[in-house]
Amino acid sequence: MGMKTSNEPTAKDFGKTEFRHQTENLDSIAKPLKSSISRRSFLGKSLAVGAGTIGAGLLANTPSARAANDVTPGDVAILRFLAAAEIIEADLWQQYNELGGIQDSEVPGGTGNEAYTEALEVLDEDMPVYVHDNTDDEFSHWHFLNAFLVSVGAQPVDLDAFRTLPSSAATGAQQIGRLTNLMHLNVDTSWYLRYRSGHNPDFSFVFPQFINISNRPAIPPTDLPAGSDEIQAIANTAAFHFCAIEQGGSSLYSALALGVTNLKVLRILLGIGGAEVNHFAIWHDKAGNAPAVTIPGSGGVRFPDFETLNGNEAKQNNLIMPEPCTFIDPALPVCSVIRPSSIAKAGAVRAFHAFTGSGLFNGQSQAFLNFISSLANAADAARRTL
Repeated sequence: MGMKTSNEPTAKDFGKTEFRHQTENLDSIAKPLKSSISRRSFLGKSLAVGAGTIGAGLLANTPSARAANDVTPGDVAILRFLAAAEIIEADLWQQYNELGGIQDSEVPGGTGNEAYTEALEVLDEDMPVYVHDNTDDEFSHWHFLNAFLVSVGAQPVDLDAFRTLPSSAATGAQQIGRLTNLMHLNVDTSWYLRYRSGHNPDFSFVFPQFINISNRPAIPPTDLPAGSDEIQAIANTAAFHFCAIEQGGSSLYSALALGVTNLKVLRILLGIGGAEVNHFAIWHDKAGNAPAVTIPGSGGVRFPDFETLNGNEAKQNNLIMPEPCTFIDPALPVCSVIRPSSIAKAGAVRAFHAFTGSGLFNGQSQAFLNFISSLANAADAARRTL
């Protein structure tokens, strides 16, 4: 089905034991209108070629990499926060995969929820594959970052003591402790308008929400009827949450890279950050396929009919390429970039507040919040030294 081939685990596969245990554990827009034809084809080819070209150009012009023992305390602080963020992402993505992805030897755990999976497939028949592979990717980021920390004599991040939140009661979910809560999300949808605009949050421009998704589940709390408006609204919420998480990661890695000293660590951030950008691009494409559905009343949600937005360049669903925007200096020409990318708007502390504000940590202990906050502050305080 297009999934990555599985490798047999070895003693060097840092973190695999933990994984096996856990799984038993609206304004100005300048983009011209474009046809939706061949979006998937264009995404696949352009992302691969573009990322490879840019990465090669950057690395070809840098001095030789520092040795591993030259990793600075600031580099370690950045890597430790990112390891924590990837553990958090792996936790939420595992919940999505248990119910709406593919459960196999790469991402074991759960047995799937037919009604939820069918609702996701309304957006794209390949959604379970994408959910599976995104989950697998986040676990690889977590295990790699912790293993690298150990390799340079630094302390890895372990959040197992905080896996205390309940699981969904829907068929398919494992009944194990979780780090994250997907039952009462406030999903940021401002990214949808941001990437169609010539404005940039780094210059204090504030975008409104595209869709108001407040205190809504992104996975079914219990079994719900297949084909119902409620299960479809939950699947639509998940699709927009996928984007919110991955666009945040795209900005986070870009911002924290500015504080890295060691070139090997910089390579790590550029490499994993590029994968986050790829994830966001795929989910951005899929979110625009969400069907119109309304859950009335207090605590409800309304997803628009995207067909009615054709011709509106601030909202048309196939305008998924980043619109050129103000970057670095307003006096310079606009440029198509990830945004925001400043520490103030996209750094670790900002990411922590985005997590908490979204309801992702509802029910978590103060000790957990204090620990993640301390990691975030240390990461943002890192400064590049030469």
